[in-house]
Amino acid sequence: MFLIRLVVKNAFRHTLRSFLTILGITVALLAFGLLRTVMDAWHIGVEASSATRLVTRNAVSLIVPLPLSYRERIRGVPGITYVSYGNWFGGIYIDEKNFFANFVVEPESYLALYPEILIDPGQKNDFLRDRKGAIVGRKLAERFNWKLGDTVTLKGTIYPGEWEMVIRGIYDGARPDTDLTTLLFHFSYVDETMKKTTPSRAGQVGFFMLGISDPDLAGEISRAVDATFKNSQAETLTETEKAFQLGFVSMSEAILMAINLVSYVVILIILAVAANTMAMSVRERSAEFAVMKTLGFKGPAIAALVLGESMILSLAGTSLGLALTAPLAQAFGSTLSQYFPVFAVSRQTILLGLFSGLFVGVAAAAVPAWRVWKTPIAESFRRIG
Repeated sequence: MFLIRLVVKNAFRHTLRSFLTILGITVALLAFGLLRTVMDAWHIGVEASSATRLVTRNAVSLIVPLPLSYRERIRGVPGITYVSYGNWFGGIYIDEKNFFANFVVEPESYLALYPEILIDPGQKNDFLRDRKGAIVGRKLAERFNWKLGDTVTLKGTIYPGEWEMVIRGIYDGARPDTDLTTLLFHFSYVDETMKKTTPSRAGQVGFFMLGISDPDLAGEISRAVDATFKNSQAETLTETEKAFQLGFVSMSEAILMAINLVSYVVILIILAVAANTMAMSVRERSAEFAVMKTLGFKGPAIAALVLGESMILSLAGTSLGLALTAPLAQAFGSTLSQYFPVFAVSRQTILLGLFSGLFVGVAAAAVPAWRVWKTPIAESFRRIG
């Protein structure tokens, strides 16, 4: 008990220096946590992917459409339980700054493929019956204060024109990583309009979503689907939903690598700050440690005291930083919800932050503790003189 009290008192012997060290570690841990959360938010689509869903698109590019007539041939491939389809609509609500994801889909099969989309049965039936109906995620509805029955007009970019639709449902997520910032409406609404205005663009989809019975057969089923359309005018590329999402993430790989690198540079910075504090503290107390050795304290015991002081400062800053990370991330995510639909601190980020704090505490004390341990008593006194 005496040694613990001694360690605590020595850790805060210089109050201002200890406070600034803890503050530096706190700020650094906050930065580390937010950067890691940005990385997680970027990968949220990958994490939310299901092993029982495949995506079929044009082998040339995602922006090149596929004939809707492929649907029946895909449905005939063994192992496929559902076939849905849709396209990125890319509509603008009022102006560009109000960006949010919006898709046209075949609603019944699409909702069957995504059980994580939770919607009231009555609202779902209203949506399915109304060709001009739409459903929106809870966060998106709250962002624009939309209510059931409201009329929303999107300006088409891929499909020119003003597209009016009525909010028939507001969905929630069965999982924390479900995207609640998306608007979905009927593919038939767009397709039938195209038949009247631009017939050459009718009957084309951007992707097919496939539900499969056995995730272990994903590779075999993908090859079978692509073989069905081999040497056709529109060959297909079928992959798991996770691989499909990773394709989008890889487009930003350079940015993600930079963010990842910066997050670890932050750890090195706090290590330098903590190591400097411990080195100064030990150098100032050379005589004190020499007296302790004279009184019978062994080198390992004194080194343990130095390590304890370092751990107290490091863990105090780490605890404070991790405690503030979640509320700060929530505020950050609310402000940028149009870019990051899900912005939550993961358990892995917390564990990495805690491990980083422990690492900094040990590493910062390593050299000073070793020097205190090995320095002879006479040499310690000579330094004072």
